[in-house]
Amino acid sequence: MSRLRAALLGALCVGGAAVAAWVVAHPQNSPTSSLLRAVCDLAAVVTLGLAVVPAVDAERYRDELTARAARPLVTVSALWAIAELIRLFVGAAEAAGSSATRVGVRTTVVFATDTAVGRAGLVCLVAALVVCVLAVFVPGGTRPSSTAGVIAVGAAAVGVSGRSLVGHLSESPLGGLAVAVHALAAALWCGVLAALVLVVTHRGQWARVLPRFSQMSFWSVVVLLVFGVVGAFETLQAPTDLYGTAYGRVLAAKLVVTAVLLVLAARNRAGWLPAARSHRVTVDVSRRTSRVELAVMAIALTLAAALAVTG
Repeated sequence: MSRLRAALLGALCVGGAAVAAWVVAHPQNSPTSSLLRAVCDLAAVVTLGLAVVPAVDAERYRDELTARAARPLVTVSALWAIAELIRLFVGAAEAAGSSATRVGVRTTVVFATDTAVGRAGLVCLVAALVVCVLAVFVPGGTRPSSTAGVIAVGAAAVGVSGRSLVGHLSESPLGGLAVAVHALAAALWCGVLAALVLVVTHRGQWARVLPRFSQMSFWSVVVLLVFGVVGAFETLQAPTDLYGTAYGRVLAAKLVVTAVLLVLAARNRAGWLPAARSHRVTVDVSRRTSRVELAVMAIALTLAAALAVTG
């Protein structure tokens, strides 16, 4: 039941953030486009997290996390692939001025191969399929030290950053790089925490993995902030754009949520981390703390997805 409540909370956060983005950016934002992009992005983020998560445990215990991550990795990467395929059909329909239910396979193939947006979506679809196939058919396909594990992490990373090549900053080499690195840092931070909630089962594991995750997330946040600032400077012409343009208003909302998330993360680092390290918190407390942080992360990631589709 707790997992069902967590899923419902996540869906509420994603849906609410998509509606909020539509309200502040109307008519230059569609809640349907934001939701579809958010599902793709969130699935990609969790896929990357599940591929990476064994690396945050001590080496002697990594096979256990690899085994526990295998099944959810298959599920999430398959969901990611389905979402990317649907998004290709929707994109092809929009380009052809048709409905998603009427657009044909041929039109979708042309869209996926002849347009920059379509090719980026195709790259993400292939990345999701690569991870899914490795998780299903290759023994130890998610073990960080294995060749298959490295390929899985690389494919997920490509899928996470793939669409930055055709976004608002695609014509700026510095801006495009900033957005890609920003997205990867955010995905590593959020995805690994989500993976920990899915695969860590006892207090001793939390005591081992949380300090390693905390160190990794600290540097992820530093990279995220630095390259996020670079991307913002490349995008905005003036500070007034933060409230004077639809894109700027969604970005301002994302900045506010990110600030809340950073405060929450700092609080958890100061309180939850030392308590978990010394075995003073239960698994349920650690999961509950993680889920609160993940809920705010879901809002931030959905606003980022809405930002990408705001005209």
